[in-house]
Amino acid sequence: MVQLFQNKQAMKLIKLSLIVFTLGIFSCVNKETEATSTEPSETTEAKTPFDFGVWISADAKKTNEAYTKEFEKYKSAGIDEVLINTGTDPELLKRLVPVATKQGLKVHAWIMAMNRPGDSIALQHPEWYTVSKEGKSCYDTRPYVDYYQWLCPTRKESRNHVLSLVEGLAKVDGIESVHLDYIRFSDIFLPIGLLPKYNLVQDTELPQFDFCYCDECVKAFEKIHHKDPRKSKNTSIDMEWKNFRLNAIKSVVDDAYKIVHKYDKNLTAAVFPYPEMADHMVRQRWDKWDIDEVYPMIYHGFYNEEVDWVGYATKQGVTDLEGKRTKVNTGIYLPAFKTEEELKEAIVLAKENGAKGICFFDGPALTEANLKTIKETKASLK
Repeated sequence: MVQLFQNKQAMKLIKLSLIVFTLGIFSCVNKETEATSTEPSETTEAKTPFDFGVWISADAKKTNEAYTKEFEKYKSAGIDEVLINTGTDPELLKRLVPVATKQGLKVHAWIMAMNRPGDSIALQHPEWYTVSKEGKSCYDTRPYVDYYQWLCPTRKESRNHVLSLVEGLAKVDGIESVHLDYIRFSDIFLPIGLLPKYNLVQDTELPQFDFCYCDECVKAFEKIHHKDPRKSKNTSIDMEWKNFRLNAIKSVVDDAYKIVHKYDKNLTAAVFPYPEMADHMVRQRWDKWDIDEVYPMIYHGFYNEEVDWVGYATKQGVTDLEGKRTKVNTGIYLPAFKTEEELKEAIVLAKENGAKGICFFDGPALTEANLKTIKETKASLK
């Protein structure tokens, strides 16, 4: 019995030693794992930056001193970038870039792409302009407004003209991107909130607003699909014809992407609220483009929507781009906000729904109250 008791005690000691030894090994492994782990902790994880931007149109007569004050105002309110329309003038852009960057602002070169009102070179070539289903050219018959002078994205000469303007801006030192605007066809459907302004009802695709039926587009389409879209009884349900035009815009964007990246710049664009809507309204399917970032113009007031639609439309775009490198910056229209609380809500909704930034249209419209709201909201997001 004594020997048995002693043997049992020995076995207990051995088991206890093994347990202690095993725990020691796990402890060392855990410490080593903690020391070498690349997983960020809650306290050390870097937050993704959320950029604030403004669209502005430049005035060559405005002095550098005046621009310095304007840019200081933006920067002090938390604005990170300015998207500047210089009328596609690279010299004016060269002048403004150092003024803005000195204030800590990033600069994007904003260009009106396919809509080229008053383009002195294009106006020498009437055949470059888009043609409606009625057979009327934007050269002399303009839909909706007089500044709608749309160039054809299919015709070699007109598309190359636009791409040459893109390249001229891409060559300017110090810019972040060339920022395409009006990179689409003319509106087949206007935003519902704008229809009363033009005394229009658009329950279906109307021929005077349906583009482009120029000879070059028809010839290129016929080569692929062996039919003339001008003879179609209902082009609104002809998916090949719509897709042909979506691809015509995509081709311009994809070529612009190659050009700007040759100069180590990015390509960005102002686009319609989300891809399916852009497809329907203006023949623009931006989730299929080669592009670095998009700035969907989620102008809720134009569509008779409430502020929460900013979040909805942002999420639609972010979801459609899932798995792609393209990032979303939500664009908002300042006059549509009734209160500062609504403006704050829109900023927060954009961030919560996956945007990497927000952009305001436009800089000069920012009131002191707006600037204060932006600054305070940005601080609260950190």
